[in-house]
Amino acid sequence: MKILMIEDDLAIGQALLSVFRDEGHTALWLRLAVDAVARMRSESFDAVVLDLGLPDGDGTDVLRALRDEGVRLPVLIISARDSLQDRLKGFDLGADDYLIKPFEIPELLVRLRAIVRRSHGAMEENLWVAGDIVLDENRMLVTRDGQPVTLSKTEFALLLTLMKQANRVLTRVELERRALPSGEGQSQTLDVHIFNLRKKVGEGVVRTVRGVGYMVQRDA
Repeated sequence: MKILMIEDDLAIGQALLSVFRDEGHTALWLRLAVDAVARMRSESFDAVVLDLGLPDGDGTDVLRALRDEGVRLPVLIISARDSLQDRLKGFDLGADDYLIKPFEIPELLVRLRAIVRRSHGAMEENLWVAGDIVLDENRMLVTRDGQPVTLSKTEFALLLTLMKQANRVLTRVELERRALPSGEGQSQTLDVHIFNLRKKVGEGVVRTVRGVGYMVQRDA
């Protein structure tokens, strides 16, 4: 994820910055409300971690500006303000979650992942990942290491079938029935499609299990 953190406390900011980077995320840390609003207008992020008590204003003003411009970026408020009124105000302004300081780091990470998942909605259910291969079923797009891969309809159907059943060996008969167009259910035709698919997605993605069939490993 690419995270924008708006937090004026040096100790908390430095700690969270290290945690996010250790988790493999890209994180930008800002301490002023005016800088945060400007950056959100010019750059894309996956989520915002927002403190309310900022040196040049209130975090609720940042949130209000974001929502007034129609930006549905997931926002997790972190604040020492623990009253029900403060929490309700945060949610009314469009916060996706509210975490009271002090908090445990694992809880913050879980809540952050949850609001990002919710923001993806139904689209996330049709996104299949195996190693550096990402298949977007809704848009019929495939990328490897961020680069687009152009597949035929049959090759896409084969890869989708294998990725939906990742870590499971699919027999030749299953693949022919599920992925090949009607009338193409012959082993030699399947071999041709698998060969072409491998050329396009690269080695090591589609594995042969001799005498059984083919598989894709989720963490390959």
